[in-house]
Amino acid sequence: MAPRYVVTGGRPLNGTIRPAGNKNAALPVIAASLLADGPVELGNIPRIRDVETLLELIATLGAGVTWRDDGTLVIDPRPVEPRPLDPVLCTRIRASILLAGPLLARFGKVVLPPPGGDVIGRRRIDTHFMALEHLGASVTVGEQYAIEAPSLVGADIFLDEPSVTGTENALMAAVMATGTTILRNAAAEPHVQDTARLLVAMGAQIEGIGSNTYTIEGGRALGSAAMSIGPDHIEIGSFIGLAAVTNGSITIEGVRPHDLRSMLLGFERLGICPRLEGDRLIVAAGQERRVRPDLGGHVPKLEDGPWPAFPADVMSIALVAATQCDGMILIHEKMFESRMFFVDKLVGMGARIVLCDPHRAVVSGPSALRGGKVESPDIRAGMAMLLAALAATGTSTIHNIGQIERGYERIDERLRSLGAAIERLDD
Repeated sequence: MAPRYVVTGGRPLNGTIRPAGNKNAALPVIAASLLADGPVELGNIPRIRDVETLLELIATLGAGVTWRDDGTLVIDPRPVEPRPLDPVLCTRIRASILLAGPLLARFGKVVLPPPGGDVIGRRRIDTHFMALEHLGASVTVGEQYAIEAPSLVGADIFLDEPSVTGTENALMAAVMATGTTILRNAAAEPHVQDTARLLVAMGAQIEGIGSNTYTIEGGRALGSAAMSIGPDHIEIGSFIGLAAVTNGSITIEGVRPHDLRSMLLGFERLGICPRLEGDRLIVAAGQERRVRPDLGGHVPKLEDGPWPAFPADVMSIALVAATQCDGMILIHEKMFESRMFFVDKLVGMGARIVLCDPHRAVVSGPSALRGGKVESPDIRAGMAMLLAALAATGTSTIHNIGQIERGYERIDERLRSLGAAIERLDD
């Protein structure tokens, strides 16, 4: 039988925990390291399946990959050759698309098998190709994507959507292009900022980090660098939800407060109000857990959007948290049309939720959840199901946990340290 989690719920989680490094920063900085002419040292990289798959993929191109005893990841990109990308590895992760920019910039051409990743709705890659075409590339779309550019030239680019990975690919190509690139309507999430900071540490000149307009002076030689990525704010959101639904008390250490503003506002709408003390976020027991209506007593709405709005990857967590809060709220997932299709599993556990359409659900709480047998459809919904299991009365079995482990490092061990009754079974 495939690996699964067996969870006995109804216990408050208490203690101190430190978030892992940002998964969504780890993947692009690994890709960006291929542009250097010497080794790149990356700290705080989580040892999760998506990271290991991307490392295996660049190793097939010749890159040297070493984990030091202190957890630092060292990548030597000098031996990399323009070999065909392994299609099987590419289908395991969406992050394989992040190799388009650096390999094109380094070798003048790249052939990409279709990327994999979570099945959470249509995930466009048009923005990636549009940006590369503005820089001088030609793109041929067939069973694979063939991209070619004998030389890259800076351009004024307005992205048709603030795509995170599209922005990262454009940045990685633009730093190697001749001349100035202005990248407008760009993504500015914390992981995009970390990618840009690594490129700067390698010798690139980028202005506007943290905004939606980047100015890149390309064509500079990029060399060795060392950098640590930031904490995973999505994981922090998951821990906030875990404390709230179990009525526990969790202190989260090593946070970056400015990355959490919109997320904390969203949880406050549910009556969940952590407090910041320096780089510590404290979720105390006894949260009010009462939905705050809009003025006039109207049903409020929690919706996601591009940074700095409430993060799309925390919507599944917020939805489960809402089932344990007194009141009614509309959860509006704007970004992905299949991300809320795990709601039926929550309803089967006793949650009172009306799924209006692929993007909207009305949650009425609090609901007494009961244990059940469920599956993890994607990384974030899988973590949300884990929250529900820990809040529920009785025992739950969660299957397809490989999805959860793609994004959360040793999550069962770390939750046990907080008092969770969770076992990982392999047979």
